Amino acid sequence: MESLERSPLIYSDELIKSIKWSAEGLVPVIAQDYATGEIRMFAWANQEALMLTLQTGFAHYYSRSRKGVWKKGETSGELQRVIEVRIDCDEDTILYIVRQELNRACHTGERNCFFRRIDGEKVESPLPFETLSRLEEIIKNRLSEKPENSYTVKLFLEGEDRVIQKLGEEAIETLIALKNSDQKQAVMETSDLLYFLTLSLVMKGIDWYQVMEELARRFKR
Repeated sequence: MESLERSPLIYSDELIKSIKWSAEGLVPVIAQDYATGEIRMFAWANQEALMLTLQTGFAHYYSRSRKGVWKKGETSGELQRVIEVRIDCDEDTILYIVRQELNRACHTGERNCFFRRIDGEKVESPLPFETLSRLEEIIKNRLSEKPENSYTVKLFLEGEDRVIQKLGEEAIETLIALKNSDQKQAVMETSDLLYFLTLSLVMKGIDWYQVMEELARRFKR
């Protein structure tokens, strides 16, 4: 469990001064999830809210209806731990990159505020770039809640050796599909491989974001 204490974020006084605040002294803020990449919510910040965010490491916003600064999750527990703050090219929009404490950013109880399409239908499936982290979440929930007839739970109960065996089988099937230049089969086999790899990582207490962090570090080499 991470400590509730957060270190101040490093920032540039020059960039803070360059922000184009609205006539009301506000700037729009987008909160993006560090692990999944999904947009969690949109809100506003004034200078006080932004500085509190930078100083505490927790997301603060400005409520136009209540006319005051508020800390996300102060009453609900849905804290947003801010990993990084970015400013856009026009210097009139802020991006908070966050870790969502309890995984429900919206006041409605949804995981993010953008859970409806413009046609009114509820969004049921993640976008492609979210899938590995979301698959990881589902697997963790299955292993925690242990619902009946869950294939994931069945595999888990069969033990680590069985899961590793399945991972190896899918790796071989993926290699065969690639060797045969069968694109459709390769996509299907790779999908199966990633499921078993994700399950294996979860069983070892490894999160996908840790793997992605390592890959991201290699971009600098």
